[in-house]
Amino acid sequence: MVNRRPLIAGNWKMNFDHLRAVAFVQKIAWTLKDAKFAPTEVEVSVFPPFTDIRSVQTLIESDSLGFAFGAQDLSPFDDGAHTGDISGEFLAKLNCRYVIIGHSERRQNHHEDDELITAKTKAALRHGLVPVICVGETSDDLDKFGASAVPVGQLRAVLAEIPADSEIVVAYEPVWAIGSGQAATPAQAQDVCAALRSVIAESLTPETADATRILYGGSVKSGNIATFMREKDVDGALVGGASLDAEEFAKIVQFPRHVIA
Repeated sequence: MVNRRPLIAGNWKMNFDHLRAVAFVQKIAWTLKDAKFAPTEVEVSVFPPFTDIRSVQTLIESDSLGFAFGAQDLSPFDDGAHTGDISGEFLAKLNCRYVIIGHSERRQNHHEDDELITAKTKAALRHGLVPVICVGETSDDLDKFGASAVPVGQLRAVLAEIPADSEIVVAYEPVWAIGSGQAATPAQAQDVCAALRSVIAESLTPETADATRILYGGSVKSGNIATFMREKDVDGALVGGASLDAEEFAKIVQFPRHVIA
């Protein structure tokens, strides 16, 4: 059994200009320092808008904060006549470690399908980025197919096209829970995350499945994170709204203090 280091990822979505981004990251770092919490057992990553990444990179690296950072999307193309797109090469040059791919808001608002999400995943891997592949079901999907059928199908489509030893992160985000204040239960999250890990084992290798971190996302907050992290196949959280509050996000990062084995 591989010891998977938990990942707490803050997706800022379309919030904070570059000046506010710098102040926000500083506040997270100060809050954790004041709490005497060194995130060595927990990996902390922030996902700012594209215009903030350089400023966040400079702060994190110059002050040796120990945080990772990534982008919220990337182009399936490496270069060329693609106005408004951002290449994985550009993100790699900024030392991004991660990139979110297939977030439910991209699937819904930009009509991204499995084919495009697969192409973006391959682009991320080409440039040494770790894709955070988001999968999840709507309330209609839940009623028609159950909790795991749609996310498993979405993930299977991507895994069919990437190398067996690919380093990826998977984020299960039930669309019905995002921003609703009503999170899935820990048992529901565990059931789907276990199904996703099984698909990774089948499509890639058991070793890759064992090493891959699977996150839960959807109304995550400091009051419920510890309950999710007790589940054996939940390796962290993709945090949305709560990641915009520095003190709340810092409390989520400190979940090991509240987890009872």
